[in-house]
Amino acid sequence: MSLWRVLFGRPIPNERAEEERIGPLTGIPVLGLDALASAAYGPEAALTAMLVLGSAGPRYIGLLTGIIVALLLVVQFSYRQTIAAYPDGGGSFSVARANLGVKPALLAASALALDYVLNVAVAISAGVGALVSAIPSLFPHTLLLCLMLLGFIMVVNLRGVRTAGSAFLLPTYLFVGCLGITLLIGIWKVLTSDGSPVPVVAPPRLPESTAMASLWLLMHAFANGCTAMTGIEAVSNGVPIFREPRVRNAHRTLLGIVSILVMLLCGVAWMSHAYDIGATAPGQAGYQSVLSQVVAAVTGRGVFYYVTLAAIVCVLCLSANTSFADFPRLCRALALDSNLPPAFAHVGQRLVYSTGIVTLSLLAAVLLVVFNGVTDHLIPLFAVGALSAFTLSQLGMVMHWRRMRGRGTRRFQWVNGVGAACTALALAVVATAKFEEGAWMTVVFIPLAYALLRTSRRHAERIHAATETPHPIPVQPLAAPVVVVPLRRLDRVAQKGLRLALSMSPDVYAVQVRGQPDAPEQLVQRWEWQVAAPFRKAGRPVPRLDVLVPTYRQVVDPLLGYVHKLAAEHPGRFIAVLVPELVERRWHHFIIPSHTATLLKMMLLVRGGPRIVVINTPWYLREPSSRKRRLRRGSSCGQPGSGRGSPAGGRLDSPARE
Repeated sequence: MSLWRVLFGRPIPNERAEEERIGPLTGIPVLGLDALASAAYGPEAALTAMLVLGSAGPRYIGLLTGIIVALLLVVQFSYRQTIAAYPDGGGSFSVARANLGVKPALLAASALALDYVLNVAVAISAGVGALVSAIPSLFPHTLLLCLMLLGFIMVVNLRGVRTAGSAFLLPTYLFVGCLGITLLIGIWKVLTSDGSPVPVVAPPRLPESTAMASLWLLMHAFANGCTAMTGIEAVSNGVPIFREPRVRNAHRTLLGIVSILVMLLCGVAWMSHAYDIGATAPGQAGYQSVLSQVVAAVTGRGVFYYVTLAAIVCVLCLSANTSFADFPRLCRALALDSNLPPAFAHVGQRLVYSTGIVTLSLLAAVLLVVFNGVTDHLIPLFAVGALSAFTLSQLGMVMHWRRMRGRGTRRFQWVNGVGAACTALALAVVATAKFEEGAWMTVVFIPLAYALLRTSRRHAERIHAATETPHPIPVQPLAAPVVVVPLRRLDRVAQKGLRLALSMSPDVYAVQVRGQPDAPEQLVQRWEWQVAAPFRKAGRPVPRLDVLVPTYRQVVDPLLGYVHKLAAEHPGRFIAVLVPELVERRWHHFIIPSHTATLLKMMLLVRGGPRIVVINTPWYLREPSSRKRRLRRGSSCGQPGSGRGSPAGGRLDSPARE
């Protein structure tokens, strides 16, 4: 079994496509990891913004979490309508494309694509950062660990949707189970202690407040907490991966993701307030994550504590999988609308969009390398991209229901309208509060992505306009092409090219470019008895041989000039340049040999002209066994063109056969 099969598995036939679809149980790990993992860093991000409040900070986490949860529920109800109205996926792009036009759709796609790429880079760096903080000896290898984890997630996703779901099923539900048990125990302790539970392990003591809880500070904390909303749109993008009835299964998956996330966010906020747990300064001595403090305060630092933290680290590391599930499908929708090359719309051997997966991996790898695996200051861009896509999607749904004008559509307009207003308000708050921390970069990245998509679309439109024709194909008689065969020497490779050329046309021109003026003229000496005489005897047209001796010892340019001259001498006829080429089997054979043939084909394609046709003539090298090689050498001695007995003293016979 080849290494490729071991890594990526056997190709999946089309008739097994339905078997690769998933249900809600698998859909939550595949499409919900990003959202669920935000329970680990969303509340902590909000509490970090309130560090200056000291012991007063945890008092406000409940209010902020309540607002975020309300916004989550509004977005969830809105996306239920999107899933039902657009079951073919595409999310914000498809909705905006159908209802708002091309430009808003590309803007939504740009924001969403940026969010997906950032999610991969930041999720992986956050997971590796948690691992490195637990094992400090790994710190020098942070970037390498990030790239290795990125490669692992890419390979898993290239193996198919079901494989990804199976791989991430256990870590996801272990995370939900451990954290859920912790919160249930914590709630029971809070209720049985009249709201003043005694922590098993006391969290770090919070300092006294040094600032007032101003509106600006609370807006800043809310903007940080909105990172918990990323990943909600994943289900609307990935509807086609569900088995039938896919809309119902997508609804159940979305409901499951949002329900679990709401439970975790509310539970963490309640425990933070009840146990007086706040954020600790990141990157400084004594740092502890909020979830670490919550688990230690509720259950202590026993085996369960370490199992829970291990599950948290795993989910943080693997939460990038949501982007791998949705980014390729967004690219497919863009490609089908001529905004990306067609390769993004093609399904790979494992029934996944391989081009999108590889592209996402490369973009995330660039971010990780540029920022050395530490991408904390890119986190502010998270919510900006997601909330921009949310807002455009909900506006598109409002227009969709206005156009439908059916029973109950007015109610749906209100649902999506409220969702658009809420996400737009949240977007304004986040963009304002996080502008100086990096949100200004959206002014660069989103317009740049938009410009790239527009450029690709215009290019596709130009190609379509240039190649489209309303007329039937012309059927008038055509003259045979003039065939040019570049030759380096007269061997089996050249002979195959000449035979094919003469089967196409009687007008065949064999051309040799002598790079060195003093090179021996072996081809000219052997041409008569090896080529001209046999064809003349058979009554067939004899190819013409031309030898070019360039002044500056070039090869490609003289051939191009020769071809252009023939095209001028034969107006109305195609000039077919037939390039004989030796094809070797082993990868190391391509390193040392000359690649003149490849360069010639490339230059002919770029600079040839509308009547120039390039044809490959491969001659495959297969190395025979040593016994066959000895027999061939023995049988060829003394024959013309086979070593010492040939008139030219050369050796036409090769220790290989086609």
